[in-house]
Amino acid sequence: MPTAQIPDKPLVGTMIRMVNSPGIAHIVFQAGLDFFMLDMEHGAYTFNDLCAIAGTAYTLKLDCYVRVPELSRGYVSRALDCGATGVMVPMIETVEQAQKLASWAKYPPVGKRGMGSIGALTGYGRISSASSFMEEANSTTVAIAQIETVTGIKNITEIAAVDGIDALLVGPYDLSVSHGDPGNFTSPIMNKSIQKVAETARENGKIFGMHAGNSLLDFWIHHGMNMIMNDLDINILLTGMQNISERFKPKTTVV
Repeated sequence: MPTAQIPDKPLVGTMIRMVNSPGIAHIVFQAGLDFFMLDMEHGAYTFNDLCAIAGTAYTLKLDCYVRVPELSRGYVSRALDCGATGVMVPMIETVEQAQKLASWAKYPPVGKRGMGSIGALTGYGRISSASSFMEEANSTTVAIAQIETVTGIKNITEIAAVDGIDALLVGPYDLSVSHGDPGNFTSPIMNKSIQKVAETARENGKIFGMHAGNSLLDFWIHHGMNMIMNDLDINILLTGMQNISERFKPKTTVV
């Protein structure tokens, strides 16, 4: 049954948490990235915001993913109906949770997603064949289980085996918290946990991804990572403004 395929080369994108303008899709596109992810878990986006931004991405043929706040049909299916091409649920820990995510993200026969038929998900155009539309959507919609707890690592084999789950994406910060060592992303236990996700993804034909900083991504890209999410719009803006400040503000001199 069709599900999203592992890309030939790593997909590269970033997280958007604060910027609330459809223009962000144009900026991501002009930057040459493959996708961006709107953060509805920690950001203040509404479904109206998502429809506007994802709709712009749709016209650019740019993937717009969304991290929803929690696992529920109302968030997963509705986010996709708003035009998102992928949905990520944080802190997936059990096979039952993974099954619900897949069920709400995929149309029959893979899942039980309701058929909206027209709207942002179709570019506001009519579809000619429901069966063809559902088959194509199942093969292009990316259902992402975010793995960021010790329990999720413990159950990763069962989670990865769920039909309709396309990607396993590590959240290193919360995973380090769950391991009792916040912010230590390279401890032996963290390396072992992330390696387990990488190996399990490969064994089950799933995408292995991570949202992290440069050094962590530089290391794991050589261990089969094929979805790279780097940085955050807030950090990108802050860094750019700090560079201006440091370059042009007069330096204090001590006489």
